[in-house]
Amino acid sequence: MSSDGSGSGSGSYERYITMAASATAAVMLLRTVVSELLPYEVGDLLRAAARGVRARVSSRHTVVIDEAEGLSANQLYDAARTYLAARVTPDVPRLRASRVDDAQGITVGMEQGEEMVDAHDGVDYTWTLVVSRDAAASRAAGAAAAGRDKAGRPEAKSFEVSFHRRHKDKALGSYLPHVVATAKAIKDRQRSLKMHMVEYDAWTAVDLRHPSTFDTLAMDDKLKSSVIEDLQRFVRRKDYYRRIGRAWKRGYLLYGPPGTGKSSLVAAMANFLKFDIYDLELTEVKSNSDLRRLLVGTSNRSILVVEDIDCSIELQQRDEGERRATRPTASAGEENDDKVTLSGLLNFVDGLWSTSGEERIIVFTTNYRERLDPALLRPGRMDMHIHMGYCTPESFRILAKNYHSVQNHAMYPEIEQLIQEVMVSPAEVAEVLMRNDNSDVVLQDLLEFLKEKRKQSGQSKDANENGD
Repeated sequence: MSSDGSGSGSGSYERYITMAASATAAVMLLRTVVSELLPYEVGDLLRAAARGVRARVSSRHTVVIDEAEGLSANQLYDAARTYLAARVTPDVPRLRASRVDDAQGITVGMEQGEEMVDAHDGVDYTWTLVVSRDAAASRAAGAAAAGRDKAGRPEAKSFEVSFHRRHKDKALGSYLPHVVATAKAIKDRQRSLKMHMVEYDAWTAVDLRHPSTFDTLAMDDKLKSSVIEDLQRFVRRKDYYRRIGRAWKRGYLLYGPPGTGKSSLVAAMANFLKFDIYDLELTEVKSNSDLRRLLVGTSNRSILVVEDIDCSIELQQRDEGERRATRPTASAGEENDDKVTLSGLLNFVDGLWSTSGEERIIVFTTNYRERLDPALLRPGRMDMHIHMGYCTPESFRILAKNYHSVQNHAMYPEIEQLIQEVMVSPAEVAEVLMRNDNSDVVLQDLLEFLKEKRKQSGQSKDANENGD
């Protein structure tokens, strides 16, 4: 009888294993059908319904962290992504790995639908990455998060973190702030500056590798020191700006002839402050509404750059007759949203839209300051005007040190005398200094270049006088 009993028990166990295997196979089959055979809209609805059922019967709470909130990127989503990438465990079966250049290591993150458990202060928190491919959901998540999958369908991403109901206060009060603080520390250690540019009406980022620093910048020492001091004062005055009721931002106008180092100064500012750069090409922006969406999508601790603003769009100074002739037919005070206008730009520089972020720097560059509308130049918009002039003896010595590590040379006095007599840009001097690795040869080339430039300048002056 014991033999029969053992056989019966063994048979029951085998039937149980068979049923479990069948159920597992059925679940896997169903998952495959939902993921691959059903339309993605139906799959999203089924997954959403399943999550809703679990929420009703479960003793757990779930916090959803969308990639964007309206038009702005959700800083908590970005913090969660950084935090989880540093805590990926072997328990996660599917990961997403990437590396965009040789200078950085491999970045690892969660794949869609995978779960990861993180323990903090005695509580387990389960994280899931959810990707919605429903167009309405993507629109609700905001333009800043509007991505597309391989099939070109709109998608919106979110992290979901779940925990036992009794730990709700601890999750919101201490755990999520811990995620944000840890992510900030990780970013500060691993920070790679980015330059953002407009592509297909949205910001696209690449690594900023510009080597310019204030040490290598060919610029008058007194002017350079004043810029550095102004930047340092700006970043430490958060409480001051809040107390006086002003947006925490600073505007700089860089003006001067081409090749005088305006772009290099912007890169030096970014490297000095560790701020990302947003390069805004206004000719790529169709309307004021698009401009607002882009500008609101910039991050804190960033530099917004509009280069050659006098050439970008029709923002140059106009007399009153031209203003009346080009005035839109819309009612008074109504902004023309069909194109980018001066008022649309100014509303972000110092209007209500300027309060949408903190610790931001706005830089306009131009070769011709006199062409700009005075409305762009007043304090509060462009707080500091920086003239980037032609090469001086001081900036020449900086360039010679940068390119050839030469502190002094027998040809310096004659070169410096010529630099004071002719208008030559730092970019022109740098181009000559790069022609040869031998400092004696290259300085002789520069001497001849400056003599020829003086000769041409004299001939041009004589021709003008004869013409008069």
